Amino acid sequence: MKFCSSCGAPVTLKVPAGDTLPRHVCEACNTIHYQNPKMVVGCIVEWEDSVLLCRRAIEPRYGLWTVPAGFMENGETTVQGAVRETLEEAHAQIEIGPLYALYNIPHINQVYILFRARLLSLDFKAGAETLETRLFPESEIPWEQLAFATVRNTLTHYYSDRRQGQFNFHMGTIEPVSSR
Repeated sequence: MKFCSSCGAPVTLKVPAGDTLPRHVCEACNTIHYQNPKMVVGCIVEWEDSVLLCRRAIEPRYGLWTVPAGFMENGETTVQGAVRETLEEAHAQIEIGPLYALYNIPHINQVYILFRARLLSLDFKAGAETLETRLFPESEIPWEQLAFATVRNTLTHYYSDRRQGQFNFHMGTIEPVSSR
């Protein structure tokens, strides 16, 4: 950030009085600009023994598969965001289920919140940010073509839980891939 969104003056990166972290501070109007993690919400959409995946039509990870998910909008709840993202990406009507997974991704300032959801009909199709939508049974999940570690981890837990006959809540932190 270089300029204040309130008055347009240049900002300085410093620790404001009463704070412990560096923030962008406008010396002209004294506005402190807080930058916080982005919330990503989505669903594991279930139909019988399959889950709905979307092949991405946008970067990052163009052409790879993911669950329907995206950034929350101001003024919506996590559930509303997950339902909206599923509708936008897959034109899928769902019944939202329980919270299933939460992943912290501090190196890119994101938090993923994923719910289980039940697909209400087979009337779904690719949205504007999606090349293709498809139901996958476990044996056909394109593991090597999954877009994100959050999706891989979530589906790994999901199928393990399903085999055990009990779905648990999962929480973790995704670390950056080292370049060793």
